Amino acid sequence: MRVEGYTYILASKRNGTLYIGVTSDLVRRIYEHKNDFVDGFTKEHSVHDLVFYEKHNSIEDAIIREKQLKKWKRNWKLRLIESVNPDWKDLYSGIL
Repeated sequence: MRVEGYTYILASKRNGTLYIGVTSDLVRRIYEHKNDFVDGFTKEHSVHDLVFYEKHNSIEDAIIREKQLKKWKRNWKLRLIESVNPDWKDLYSGIL
């Protein structure tokens, strides 16, 4: 049985600090980030707004995409976010 996966981007604010992650449970993982349950980058830099995510057929595909996005130039990431979320709205409430 394949587990689907998600690649996501969090932001501290519009054009702010970005974080790229991967998970098999998007709602749970973003909740953890928003509530600073896990020590690390997002907690230290207050990166809590879900500004982009993609669903993948498998967690392996999501990991491949995460690695790809992490290699992208910053302006490419900003354009990707704005292509689907031009107002940089926090998308978390829409996935609940």
